[in-house]
Amino acid sequence: MPVTQPDSLPSHADILDAARRLKGHAVRTPLLRNDQLDARTGARIFVKAECLQRTGSFKFRGAFNRISRLDDAERARGILAYSSGNHAQGVAAAARLNGTTAKILMPADAPRSKVAGVEFWGGEVVSYDRGTESREAMGQAIAAAEGRILVPPYEDPYVIAGQGTAGLEAAEQMQAIGERPDLVVCCAGGGGLIAGVGLAMRQAFDEVGIWAAEPEGFDDHRRSLASGQRETNERLTGSICDAIITPTPGALTWALNATQLTGGAAVSDDEALDAMLDAWRHLKVVVEPGGAAALAAVLSGKIDVAGKTVCVLATGGNVDPAVFQRALDRA
Repeated sequence: MPVTQPDSLPSHADILDAARRLKGHAVRTPLLRNDQLDARTGARIFVKAECLQRTGSFKFRGAFNRISRLDDAERARGILAYSSGNHAQGVAAAARLNGTTAKILMPADAPRSKVAGVEFWGGEVVSYDRGTESREAMGQAIAAAEGRILVPPYEDPYVIAGQGTAGLEAAEQMQAIGERPDLVVCCAGGGGLIAGVGLAMRQAFDEVGIWAAEPEGFDDHRRSLASGQRETNERLTGSICDAIITPTPGALTWALNATQLTGGAAVSDDEALDAMLDAWRHLKVVVEPGGAAALAAVLSGKIDVAGKTVCVLATGGNVDPAVFQRALDRA
């Protein structure tokens, strides 16, 4: 099935522009490696630690790139967003830094640490039931009633370009040490991050494979690649990887991902917890379940990496203590 091209697909030039806008605001996160992880996989593994990004995830990049472009009249109206937590925190922080306010729709089962992060930045949280209520419908109603400007988590070219700066940095860091990745593995929820990262990485390394990592039961990108059209998940809840549960790939993001992605892998909750433990033990970073999905796909053998150079994105570190303890208990 042919891919329908939206009117405003971001380009590599848009990622470069986003990088200039984010300079001095976003953290240039490190690229980490560990001899034991290399030995276990038979590969050279480089982990881009976006869990160390401002607000604890890559989401700050896209939110800031979008919100920083508002004019005075738009800032006066305020921002609306919907998110399980990482986009929410990125939007709340970017809103305050750009002199506007944010109202965020968050699922009632969102980790408390993420709710607290939004509140720290002055965001107003509105809870909803992700199993029975549509955040998109609620958001549209609030935006219409209050005049707020919706900043979506992935269906926006400025958001995608902002997220793509994580891939731009990783490419620059690998080039600086003389490495050329064979594969890039990145989690996929709505697909904004992997779309931007894929765009940046393919510009730097034209033959690199781009792999999506998703939770079991929510592998809509993997199934969409197989069928040639956007597939929908049967459930809206039921994975520890709350940060990357979405109903279906975005239309805008899929227009890029349909041509950029090489394949997809689905990881279990246990595999995500194991990857969290490995990230803490070997890389000395705290990663949340969804943020560990890409590392889980590599370490569990879901993607064949033997003999290859692999760039893995660890995308978020906003995890509640009880969930992180579950990972540590697996030691």
